[in-house]
Amino acid sequence: MHGQVLFTGNSCVKTVTLNRTQKLNTLSFDMANGKAFCAGGDIVSVTVCSLAGHWTTSLFFYKKLLTLEYFIATCPKPTVSLINGIVMGAGAGLSMNTNFRVVTEKTIFAMPETFIGHVPDVGASYFLSRLPGYFGEYIGLTGAKLDGAEMVACGLATHFVHSLKLNTLESVLQSVTSDVTMATLIETFTDKAVLKEDSSFKRLEVINKCFSKGTVEEIIICLEKELENGGEKWIKDALSSMSSSCPLSLKIFLKSIRLGRVQNFKQCLHRDYTIGAHMLRRTVSNDFYEGSRARLFSKDNKPKWEPSKLELVSDEMVDQCLRNVDDEDLEYLELPHHRSNSQIQSRL
Repeated sequence: MHGQVLFTGNSCVKTVTLNRTQKLNTLSFDMANGKAFCAGGDIVSVTVCSLAGHWTTSLFFYKKLLTLEYFIATCPKPTVSLINGIVMGAGAGLSMNTNFRVVTEKTIFAMPETFIGHVPDVGASYFLSRLPGYFGEYIGLTGAKLDGAEMVACGLATHFVHSLKLNTLESVLQSVTSDVTMATLIETFTDKAVLKEDSSFKRLEVINKCFSKGTVEEIIICLEKELENGGEKWIKDALSSMSSSCPLSLKIFLKSIRLGRVQNFKQCLHRDYTIGAHMLRRTVSNDFYEGSRARLFSKDNKPKWEPSKLELVSDEMVDQCLRNVDDEDLEYLELPHHRSNSQIQSRL
């Protein structure tokens, strides 16, 4: 069996390739090739593991994942993500905190976690909250898909390179010796990223107007008013997605990204770990397991959320999911203390 993660390179430059192609490079405990950079964490395995044993078993995988992402984000050596295909969830956590984030015309980015009863995590409340205006709230609450050009326009990606040039770029990168050289080299391969006319990023004024509201309910009301005034397809898609997403997840994420706007990366990862623990533990709701059942196992796409409506989700329920977990079986997330947050800030 071939390794799920491949390591190549020399003493100066290393290449790490995700190699779980049949599963769209979803991250497993053991582990890009294929059509996906990384389609997220392996939710199926996490769910099965929790249901078959103790909820903390799956949390151990999550702890390792967040620690890896913090290590990547604070790595003193220049790092490059070559994102040619699908990048979602945990895949975004791995790639969005590198120095250089190269995308192509085949790249598709999304954070669709609310659709399965979870929340955009892996540091999303940090890197999404630092996008222009309230575009991050829009991405996280609706699960909207972005192409490579949109990623460059909003700042999620640093460079746009045509996919036909990517292998050559990767080969040339093997010879670089400094951060400055790497930046200059990538620039020579860069193509112009052109936004499509119907790109939601071109509607940032409307997005800011609606997604700056204080509650999910107010955001939806604002979008509905825009739709009455002849709103475009992206508004219909946003409302449709939010109506089928988990109400509790939507409210937790909005609270989380607002906190993330004024917090550092380490604080955001700690909050993600806390939220993940509560969801696996079912402190407030069974929604994560129900969403996984409906979307990934039985695939009837008819999750029975509890609470079933936004108005039934109280502030106390949301706040409970952000408090430290009171459980003697929980292993707390411990991230290195010696790494500087300034390294991360310079990459976003």
